[in-house]
Parts: sequence; structure tokens; C-alpha cells
Amino acid sequence: MTSSHDPQLLKGVLSLLLLHLLAEQESYGYEVVQRLQGAGFADVLEGTVYPALARLEREGRLASRLVASSSGPARKYYRLTDAGHEALAAGADGWARHVAGVEAVLSRPLSAAPQKGS
Repeated sequence: MTSSHDPQLLKGVLSLLLLHLLAEQESYGYEVVQRLQGAGFADVLEGTVYPALARLEREGRLASRLVASSSGPARKYYRLTDAGHEALAAGADGWARHVAGVEAVLSRPLSAAPQKGS
């Protein structure tokens, strides 16, 4: 999927996506951006991801460590904390309920086209 995503919808689920990606494997910021873009979120930029990672770290949901890099400055690798795993589980449950509710409404059959003036 290469189409752009609604920025407001993406803003609402970015933390959940980041938590899930980092639960899959410890990563540094640019790598997380690349993984998001590879998953179809081509319009997600570093300027969106780095502040979200910093916020999740401040909230205690991520921990980080610096790892020396042969191609430049040290990279900051992020991984989930226990609180991050709890937030991921709660967020995934909430997202599933949200999707189910939206799908329940959108799957309802529509009546004929509305008449003018109504």
C-alpha cells in the first residue's frame, strides 16, 4: 500500500505501531522509520517518529541504549519496558474494539440514495 494515510488517524495509532514494531525487535529511530515505510506508511517521516519515540521513553514505555556505529555517530536503540508491553496489549485490545465498532457501522446496508432536500 503506497497511498497516503489520514494524518489524524495515523497520529492516533502511531504509538501503538511503534510499540508493536519495537516488541518485534529492538531498533534505532531511522530503522523504525524504514520499517514503517516498508509496511505501507510511506508518508511517515523521521520528524514524526523521533518525537514519538522520545515521548514513549519519557512515559517509561521504552528504554534505550547507545550502540557504536561504524558509519557515524552512535545509534540509540529502543526496546519495550514492562510498561510498554502492557501499553501495547491494552492498545491492541482498544484498537480491535474500535475497528470492530467502525466495521459494524460501515457494513450496514445503505438504503437508496437520499432524496434532494432531505
